[in-house]
Amino acid sequence: MAKDTTVLRSVLFFPNQHRVFYGAEAVAQFAESQGQGRLIRSIKKQLPTRSFVGTWIDDRPLNLEDIIGLFLAEMRKRANAHFQADVDSVVLGRPARFAVEDADDKFAQFRLEESAKRAGFKHIEFCPEPIAAAQEFKGQLKEEKVVCVADFGGGTSDFTIVKIGPAEYHPRDVLSLGGVSIAGDALDGAIMRHDLSRYFGADVEYRIPFGSNILRMPIHLMERLCSPADINYLEKRDILEFLRNVKQWVINPVDREKLDRLLRLVEEQLGFYVFENIEGAKRGLSDADSVVINLDHPAIEIEESISRKNFDTFTESQVRAITSTLDETLKQAGLTPSQVDIVCCTGGTAKVPVIQKELVGRFGASKVLQHNYFHSVVEGLTRVAAEVAKK
Repeated sequence: MAKDTTVLRSVLFFPNQHRVFYGAEAVAQFAESQGQGRLIRSIKKQLPTRSFVGTWIDDRPLNLEDIIGLFLAEMRKRANAHFQADVDSVVLGRPARFAVEDADDKFAQFRLEESAKRAGFKHIEFCPEPIAAAQEFKGQLKEEKVVCVADFGGGTSDFTIVKIGPAEYHPRDVLSLGGVSIAGDALDGAIMRHDLSRYFGADVEYRIPFGSNILRMPIHLMERLCSPADINYLEKRDILEFLRNVKQWVINPVDREKLDRLLRLVEEQLGFYVFENIEGAKRGLSDADSVVINLDHPAIEIEESISRKNFDTFTESQVRAITSTLDETLKQAGLTPSQVDIVCCTGGTAKVPVIQKELVGRFGASKVLQHNYFHSVVEGLTRVAAEVAKK
């Protein structure tokens, strides 16, 4: 749970189809309800996914724009109360790239704009979050500098090469933008995949009655298990029925315990609890050579040690995808790392040692600066909003 009370975490909890809680209160209510209800997190990840239309909360259908619209409406409600006015204009931060394909990127922004309209906003502007984060430099620089903003969020890693100085920002100051849908959540998923998924049946083998073939757990279901944003997909009725059947069909009776643990994880909606612990372990590896994940919930008691060395090994492909995107963004700007004056790192994943090593190796330790992700982006968006308001 976010300890910073100035941050409204993008988590929604529906105890039933008629009520919804937001942020830290959503997490607290979810814990108090002992998993009864529906917890939704990382919903922004689905914006470019055309196949994700929405979901049901009991008998209430909600499409993606409805869900995000509810969250934005709560923010607008709080803004109205704070300013004692009807706040109907908004500058929304967005990743440098929602998706690799331009069409999917535009589709994602269209859906986000539609969500804002449903929240009651009439005037909607967008600003890439890396650009917002870089705004804090404006008051500190006496001359123009080339800045690389490396924004490591939960779902995306975004890079922006931009010229920043005392003068007013202009869109032409952006030399290049790049992004990839791999970031903190993907690293958390790698820990689940390599260290914990076997406890939840990833390696079980089963045989369908009267069948002769030995089958393994479907890969697409295990990928859902290893995604903080997609684990709730396993709650679908047909998926649960399939998992219950597999529990009966396993070849090795010992594997029934793993399926039982997986079913409890899904039925009691413990995915959020598990990934909160995984994320904590990832943070711990920033300062220690190894950490222990201790899941002490009665339904899924697991204790597993994770070493930084192994973590670096099994996240190699994700880190390579992130750094390749950074290199491509520099190439598009026509620059080498030595021509970048400042590297502004935002987001907790920037502190992961292997990420830090890659950044320092390219730019040098003196250029790589850490910044408070949430506040730097929000403060930057505020500055952008002020400029928009003057026009």
